[in-house]
Amino acid sequence: MRWQAQQQEGAEVSARREQARRYGLEAAASIEDRNLTLFRREPWTLGGGTGEATFLQVPFLRDMQQLGGQDVVIVGVPLDSGTTCRPGARFGPAAIRKASALSYGYNPERGLDLHEALVMVDAGDVQVIPSHIEKSFDQITRALSYIVERGAFPVVLGGDHSIGYATLRGVASHVEGKLGVIHFDRHSDLSERTYDERMHASPFFHATALPNVPPTNLVQIGIGGWTGSKKGMRLAHERQITVITLDDIDRYGIERIMEYALEVAWKGASAVWLSFDIDVVDPAFAPGTGTPEPGGLLPREVFRMVHLAAREGLRGMELVEVAPPYDVADLTALLAGRIIMEVLGALVTQGKLGHRSRTGGTEERR
Repeated sequence: MRWQAQQQEGAEVSARREQARRYGLEAAASIEDRNLTLFRREPWTLGGGTGEATFLQVPFLRDMQQLGGQDVVIVGVPLDSGTTCRPGARFGPAAIRKASALSYGYNPERGLDLHEALVMVDAGDVQVIPSHIEKSFDQITRALSYIVERGAFPVVLGGDHSIGYATLRGVASHVEGKLGVIHFDRHSDLSERTYDERMHASPFFHATALPNVPPTNLVQIGIGGWTGSKKGMRLAHERQITVITLDDIDRYGIERIMEYALEVAWKGASAVWLSFDIDVVDPAFAPGTGTPEPGGLLPREVFRMVHLAAREGLRGMELVEVAPPYDVADLTALLAGRIIMEVLGALVTQGKLGHRSRTGGTEERR
């Protein structure tokens, strides 16, 4: 009897593993353990009965083979192997999801309900390899490629900013023509390597070496403070990358700066990607991050700027460097979710994503 029970239990475990491999898809070619999947589907992860929230409480897409026809796919990348200072961003996706549950997805100022305007799903997290950053990059690239290939708008929850190279590599492979990048950050992230690896200070050095992500279409907004890189600024000059400091924003104003940013990112490009590092926000409002730099943007300035950034449409976005261990009352995670909602709302109102409901929007606003 015991032998039969053990045999049955073994068969059930094998069936669950096979289902996880089928639902989570095949891992990148560099992954030697072929039991690992592209998207995590273990019982203790999102959607496995743990009670962990999805972003905005949207449906969890357990079977990634069913991806297709959705407007937006939320995907977490819980990797912080690329941090050079304070780790903890691996807990960012879960924290952002949990904080987003405080929102109903409706904004009376916009007269917009995201749940009515968009078909959204949460794909859970990419299976990263915490001890191997390059294998993690392969996983991230393959996951983003899969999402973009099926026509969905990816919203990536980081994770540290090292993932920025891998996400762009996955998206760019499905863009015909040039892919522009609007990058919000206090740091330029243009170092070739740190500690002999492509860390969170490196994504845009390598991303702008991709065939269709030219440096002349990269615009960096919010750069400054006392944790900057002299080599990074030199490289920006050499590659003709546009760097906009906080002093520039104070001098010229948000509207003028964003007009210029859009002009640079979209010049000759067929699509634009938004990369948002939460440390561009002043740490008084976003303390939960690995490399805080005082004197950053205010939340209302950020909301206005990302709204303008999305005006011409985006191919996707990432929000990175939320590190819950250093957060206070979930303020950073809450703000991260709101930034994502502002971007999605702007894309909807501009007719660049999903559809506007003909009722319940403008009439209620009056």
